[in-house]
Amino acid sequence: MGGFQSLFGTSPAVFIGITLVFMGGCAAMTGQALARTWRPAGQIPLYCLLLGCADRFLTYALFQGRLLLWSGYGIDTLLLMGIALLAFKATRARQMETQYPWLCKRTGWLTWAPRIEGEEP
Repeated sequence: MGGFQSLFGTSPAVFIGITLVFMGGCAAMTGQALARTWRPAGQIPLYCLLLGCADRFLTYALFQGRLLLWSGYGIDTLLLMGIALLAFKATRARQMETQYPWLCKRTGWLTWAPRIEGEEP
């Protein structure tokens, strides 16, 4: 357990609760909001850097975790970016299929493709 504590600056339960559940939900909502407003996915890192700061602060303020631990901040922020990107791609695929059914068809949970000429929507 000491290795986890030294890498993340907190216990596994706090990491799961604060980073994955609470801040992961915030990251998912951030990705959805960016997709719904047709903003580029390139804005995800900026917002997730801020979410990573909030995550570190909550871990420190509520559970006496280490505030200025770069490895914890980096890992937490990368996980939040991954969650936000998944939410962004899923929302964008749903948007493309819903708003442009004559042009696009959904090919998977995160992807879409152009419709072939003469194909029914």
